[in-house]
Amino acid sequence: METAPLTTPRSDPAIATAATLPSSEASTVLSSDFETFLKMLTAQAEYQDPMEPIDSSEYAAQLAQFSMVEQQVLANDRLAEMTAQLQLATMTQLAGLIGMEARTEAPVRVAGAPVTVATAPVAEADRAFLVVKNCQGLEVHREEIDLAPGRTTWRARTSEGGALPPGPYSFEVENWSQGAVLSSEAAAAYLPIREARSLEGGPGLILEGGTELLAQELAGLRGV
Repeated sequence: METAPLTTPRSDPAIATAATLPSSEASTVLSSDFETFLKMLTAQAEYQDPMEPIDSSEYAAQLAQFSMVEQQVLANDRLAEMTAQLQLATMTQLAGLIGMEARTEAPVRVAGAPVTVATAPVAEADRAFLVVKNCQGLEVHREEIDLAPGRTTWRARTSEGGALPPGPYSFEVENWSQGAVLSSEAAAAYLPIREARSLEGGPGLILEGGTELLAQELAGLRGV
């Protein structure tokens, strides 16, 4: 009597790919395939040749292979749950920041409202300028600032007082000494936090004007 062929987990595409599927799909595939696996295992035992019975170690190997896939899928499910819980906890914490002002050196989206910029010229400078650039890196505004560390309010205008289109702008402090540029350092802007949201890359904040800021890009906070 011929022995009924048994499809092992290694040769079954459904089992082999179960661990790489999204957790819900993988669990469905695993459950369905496990029933098929048991039916085929039972059929092989029922129709095996009594004179040449299947080695019990083969059963053990086949079950071990299936168990490894099952454990991996369960681990993936648990990891997905833990990740979702951590993101929810982080979002809850970020929601408590709404109404405060976020400090960031990343470009911020400006739509006509004034922006407070933190300025800190170097000690060697005898003159310093706040320089504002657009998303193309072109200078749109320049004004001389005090040499003492402080804050400057930019009115979202050009140096000549003209209106600027909404868009991302970045800030620099340009340090001068004896008529020459010493250095140019990034300056941080302060913008009100309007919303906590899940962004591409993780939990983050939406600032006034629409700037999206990941939690790790937050350089500081202050009350309004």
